[in-house]
Amino acid sequence: MKLIAARAEKAVKIYGDGPEAVRALDGIDLELPAGQFTAIMGASGSGKSTLLHCLAGLDSLTSGRVLIGDTDLSTLDDAELTRLRRDRVGFVFQAFNLVPTLSASENITLPLDIAGKSPDRGWFDEVVKTLRLGDRLRHRPSELSGGQQQRVAAARAMVTRPDLIFADEPSGNLDSRSGQELLSFLRAAVDEYQQTIVLVTHDANAAAFSDRVVFLSDGRVIDELMTPTAERVLDRVKSLES
Repeated sequence: MKLIAARAEKAVKIYGDGPEAVRALDGIDLELPAGQFTAIMGASGSGKSTLLHCLAGLDSLTSGRVLIGDTDLSTLDDAELTRLRRDRVGFVFQAFNLVPTLSASENITLPLDIAGKSPDRGWFDEVVKTLRLGDRLRHRPSELSGGQQQRVAAARAMVTRPDLIFADEPSGNLDSRSGQELLSFLRAAVDEYQQTIVLVTHDANAAAFSDRVVFLSDGRVIDELMTPTAERVLDRVKSLES
């Protein structure tokens, strides 16, 4: 029986009230198996980033529920939700969200420092080596390229060994080489470390790194594709738009 890292059940998210209300999520049911790389795709306004934020506990649902493992996020108070996000979830966003006054090393260990925990040095070294950051650890973000900053953000997401990593267009601000390197690392995190990754993207090439692509439209899951290639993703997108 495959373990489920997270799931959404009848997830509804409505912004605003009355006739101006926007139904960003419209009753989504979705399971995210542990140890799988899932990509979420859809046109602008389809609800993909809203779904990611609700799955990650960064935003709350209007109705329905989200579970990480067996934990129903709606049952947690703010402090419990903060701890869960800190201990069990990693984030990689398009904006690097690095602290400009801290070195790369300090940015990577920031979640552990906030939690009052010491990093596992062996794991820290493994992540730094994999992301080729060994000679950049003393540099501040302003001294790093965009690709290096994003790799620091990815290392920060990995260093706590979270149950899940959520990535929202993480290669969107990167050149093609840096983007490919980051996506290859996320792929390796699944294959080598049994990480569970959820990626929001509009890019068929990025989605091709995943095990499964989930397609959204108007806040609903309308299709999915297993073992994707860029060509198959593009073909599916065209067929869904026709």
